[in-house]
Order: sequence, then structure tokens, then C-alpha cells
Amino acid sequence: MDCQPHRSCNQAETSLIVMRSFSAFLFAVLIAASRSTSWASVTIPLRKLEFTGSYLQGSPHADRARAASFLETTSGPETIPATSMGYQYTVRVGVGSPATYYDLLVDTGSSNTFVGTGKKYVRTSTSVPTGQNVTVTYGTGTGFFSGIEYNDTVTLAPGFAIKNQSIGDALNSSTFEGVDGLIGLGPADLTEHTLTPDTGLIPTVMDNALKQGLIKNQIFGISFAPAPTLPDTNGVITYGGIDPAWYIGDITYTPITKTSQSSGYWGINVTQATYGAHTVIPQSTAGIVDSGTNLVRLADDFFSRYLEAIPGAYVDVNKTGLIVIPLISVGTMQPLNFTINGRVFTMDAAAQLLPMREHLNPGGARYGVINKAGANSGSGFDFILGLKFMERYYVVFDADNSRVGFAYTNHTFTRNTPVAERELRITGE
Repeated sequence: MDCQPHRSCNQAETSLIVMRSFSAFLFAVLIAASRSTSWASVTIPLRKLEFTGSYLQGSPHADRARAASFLETTSGPETIPATSMGYQYTVRVGVGSPATYYDLLVDTGSSNTFVGTGKKYVRTSTSVPTGQNVTVTYGTGTGFFSGIEYNDTVTLAPGFAIKNQSIGDALNSSTFEGVDGLIGLGPADLTEHTLTPDTGLIPTVMDNALKQGLIKNQIFGISFAPAPTLPDTNGVITYGGIDPAWYIGDITYTPITKTSQSSGYWGINVTQATYGAHTVIPQSTAGIVDSGTNLVRLADDFFSRYLEAIPGAYVDVNKTGLIVIPLISVGTMQPLNFTINGRVFTMDAAAQLLPMREHLNPGGARYGVINKAGANSGSGFDFILGLKFMERYYVVFDADNSRVGFAYTNHTFTRNTPVAERELRITGE
């Protein structure tokens, strides 16, 4: 594929340009390469899916018993309980009338919404075919879905039903095992050329929620969190606003970058990154914030600086493509600090490591979550702050003001308690 704003152009193992990304696909690539009601905010839960065996290869399974409790109306912001079962995040979405509920991967790096990869699309009186086929490829093209486009009622929360939302019925797909589809929360430009006949861009769920008066502002906030035990109720997404219950202190906003290709996504500039006393990113550079990417990915030259700063660390080229950190070095690991609009956002040592339950038997070592990109800096996609970064922060995606916001949370640092004063000093507050 070429490097148009909606496509990828890097090799599978180290693809940094995740144009239409989702988490399950990226980890499958690693394995393959190694070998509101009106004028209100509505808070929706996220659900994590468990990958049995190795999470890099397994199939996620979600408890779906909650759908019957959805109501018809709500009078304001509403939080619905969700269950974390392992690694990927999904949100429960209803389609049709009466609604059939699907567990859809939450992806801020793509914009098409579709169902049918697990539970099949159930057509009702509100299901109207558009007369178009839909095809979307992810990453380097080994992940895809294709099918028929419909307009239908899409229910994101009680009383939050979007009418005539364009969605895909996935008749053919790959690498979506264990989930029912995907909800795309990226900019609408990412839907370009996905329909045949091509009638232009597809309004996203956020576009239509705003147009139909379900939200006053085209903003959504996400809280992810590490899951120390399973199951765990720990994630939310807020459509139309932000929820102060899920973050600590102020939100630091930074504008959408003007650097192509990142500017076509939720792209931002990081002005510097350091690992302990080592400089990893020496100057302002552009990348994206993407819930559909599991790892934190750095341009190859930046990643090399990070790798060299950890004694004995190497890349497991023959098995997973992940960084391997000897146990002797784990105890001396330093914070990885990203400076965004003058504020430092830290990944402490534990945040840089995969939990032991998610390991692929590396022996006397630990796998890390920082990975290379497959291209040196200067491509316009010099980093991806993926799921493992987002688990540590509250992230606000503000289309109205063309900006992304970050705030500290109770789970920014490893222990599951409020951030201590000594740790807050890192932020300069």
C-alpha cells in the first residue's frame, strides 16, 4: 500500500503507520513477522477481552449478559459497568431496533464502524442497505474486513441512539477472532475511499451524535487502566465531554500536529523523551495517540537509544519481535518520560513491562512494551502512544478544538493508589 492519509506503507513486523489500526491485528502482525442525551455527556464502559493462552495469539472472550438491562432514556451523564477480561478493550454497542448488542473494539486510529466478525449482523426494520460495498484494510493489509454498508440505528448508551448511522456488515474478515467488530473514533477523513461506489467520507458515530443533538460537543474522554486481576471493572469512555471522576489534577491539552501524516489522525507533537539520563527523542516530533495499537512504538533511531540504555536488552527477533529485558536489569529500570506541551508524562518501570501473566515464556527475562517502528524518524509518524501508554492516563480527544488532552490518574504509577507527592514532582506541578 502507499502512504496516503488512510493507508500504511511499512513492513508487517514494525509497522508504525497504523492507518486503520486495531490492537488484535498489531499483535498478530508481530507473531507473523517473527515468523447523552441532548446537550449532555454520556459515559460508556469499556470492556477488556481475555486472550486464552498467549494473548498474542489467543481468542478474546467477553461476558455478554449485560445487554438486556439497557434502558431507553437517560437524563444526564451515565456510567455503565464494564468488565475487564484481559487485554483488548471493547464497548457494548446496540444495532437495530430492537437492538442486538455487540462487543466492538475501541479504535481511535480508524473511523469505520462495523459488526459481523463474531456475532452476525441482525437486520431489523431500521436496517437500510446503502447499495454500497465496504472494504477496509488495517496496517499492511493482512488485516481487513469487507462487506455491505447499511444505515441503521446505533445505540451507544441508554437514551443515546444514533439514527441512520452508516455501518458495515462484515461478510469477510481476518484477525478479528473473538470480537464482533470495531467502533472507529478517528477523524472521518480516514473513511475516504472505503465505499464502492464511492460517495465520499462516512460520518462517524461522533459526527452523527453531534448532528442529531445527542452531544453538545464533539469530545470524548477515555480511561483505561492496568488489570492486575481478572475480571476487573476498570474502563470508561465518555461521549460528548469528560468525566472528572476518572482523573487527577488538570488536563494538559496539546494541539493536533500540523505534520503529515500524523495530522490526519489524533496526532500530536512530543517535544522530548528521556529514559533516565538518556535522551530518546531529542527534538519535537510528530506521532499519534491510538487505542488500536497495543504497544508504545518509537521510530527506529529513537528505539535504538532506548534499547541501548537498558543493559543487556535485545529484541526477540526469532519469536515475538518484543524487547527482552534481563532480570538483572529490571530492578534498575528508569522512568521513560514524554514531554507534551511542557508537561512530563511518565511510564514508570512497571508500565514499560508486560505483566507476567501476559508473557510468552521468555525464561529469565521480561518482555517490554516499547517497540520499534520500522522506519527512522522524520517520516511524520515518529511514535505511537498506544494502549500501554493510555492505560496510565486519562486521554481527551477534542475535535471541536483540534486538540488532545492528558491527565494523571490513580493508576499512572504502578501501585493502585492516588499519585504520591514525590511522583507528582515529576510533572513540575
